[in-house]
Order: sequence, then C-alpha cells, then structure tokens
Amino acid sequence: MAKNVAGSLVPDNLGLVHIAAGTQEVRDAREGTTRSVLLRPFELGRTPVTEKVWHAVLGSAQTPSRAPAHPVTWFDAVRWCNTASSCAGLKLAYQIDGRDVDWDVAADGYRLPTEAEWEWAARAGSLSPTYGALAEIAWTAADQVDGAQEVALKAPNNFGLFDTIGNVWEWCWDYADTARYGDYRSLRGGGWADPQWSARASVRRGSAPDAVLEDVGFRVARGAAGDAGTRAAQGWSAEADRVRADIRGPRPIGWTPLRSLLTDRD
Repeated sequence: MAKNVAGSLVPDNLGLVHIAAGTQEVRDAREGTTRSVLLRPFELGRTPVTEKVWHAVLGSAQTPSRAPAHPVTWFDAVRWCNTASSCAGLKLAYQIDGRDVDWDVAADGYRLPTEAEWEWAARAGSLSPTYGALAEIAWTAADQVDGAQEVALKAPNNFGLFDTIGNVWEWCWDYADTARYGDYRSLRGGGWADPQWSARASVRRGSAPDAVLEDVGFRVARGAAGDAGTRAAQGWSAEADRVRADIRGPRPIGWTPLRSLLTDRD
C-alpha cells in the first residue's frame, strides 16, 4: 500500500489488470470510415474507479461504497489520475494549465484510456455488440434501478473486466470530434438508465470536459502508450485532431471547430 499526502492508504495498483496487445478496428460513423489500430499492452481498471478508491486517493472522508465514483467531470478525472500517480511515485501523465491538458504519452503514471484501448478491452475478443447477454453483464434501463450499482455484481468479460457496459458511462482521453463539438471529450459504455441500443461496445457519446453528468465516471489506465516527445499513442494523435478541426469553406450550422488547435495554421 502507498500513502498519499493526507496519510490515507491507497491501493498500490488501483485494481488494474494486464491487457494484452492487439488490433482494434475503430469506426468513424460521421465519415463512414474504419481504421485498424495496433495496440501495445497496457493496464486497465478491473472496474470503474469506485467511490471508496476515489476518496482514498484524494485523502478525503472515507466511504465504503463500491459503486462507481460519479458524477465525475473529465477535468476531475485527469486531475485525480495525476494525484494517484503522485501517491504512487509515478511520473505524471498530464500537464494541466487551466483548460489545457497535455498528455505525456511516455509517462508511467495513471491516465484515462484512449477510445481504441477502451473498446479493445471492453470487447475482450468479442465481435458482438456486447460480450454476453445484456441482462447478465450490465446495469441498464432494463434493470429499472435508480442509480449507479456496486461494481462487479454482474459477469465479467474475457479479460476479467466488470461493468464495461452499463452502470456508468466512462470518460476516455480522446476528443469526441474537434470539427463538430469543440473541446467535448468521449464517453463510452452506457449507463444505468440507457436502453439496450445505447449499451454497446461501439456506442460513443461526447460531452464538455467540465460537464457534471450524474451517470458518468471513469476507468483508470496505466502504461506508457507512446514514445517520449511524440503526441500520438494507442489510436490517438494530436495531428489528427488538428486536421479534423481545420474546416475549410462553409461550416455546417451548429458545428464548433476547436479553434485552439489551429493557432499555427497559415
């Protein structure tokens, strides 16, 4: 066990499991394209971060709850990851300056998974929308519950991960769409109130990084995801974000390109 600055005991690895290398097909529904992402091994939480672990890392009032920590903003999640890294003596994954967050892809600290990592881990080798019968693996609208449920009460996938589908939506590192949704970040997995069509490994949603959404939490990852000095890793790249935001000509109504990515444009 490690101790944080407040003296609380923090689990040494936050319940992470090893996820083997593999190739994940990533679909862009808006552009109608699919690409193959070759993933290196990484570690990922066996469950979403629980309220108990959330408070242990922050050194705040303890809670025995094994429900996922929620509601959690994207900014809350990346700050929490940095705090957990500090507790464990690991290199911070994120440099945070106000609303600007830069990821050191070579850092060994705790972080959010990329969308490609998340989907690869959630599917666990399955090509189906879910890795099992929804009633057996996920808390959804069909269960008629009124909030997040304790983790690991339903069946795990073949990687030993629980609640990747249902219970709470999970933040990922990636932007949702830098052309259409500005600085919105991606959410995956579905929540306790979602219908069957929304609780699938392929479904993605996006929201503002400071949005407070009752059914949103996160699952922590760890492991160097790329080479030092680069801005690309595990299916994500800063250059792809910039190119996507660089809309030339008339802009569709309602689209809000992320202008901060285009400051160096000619």
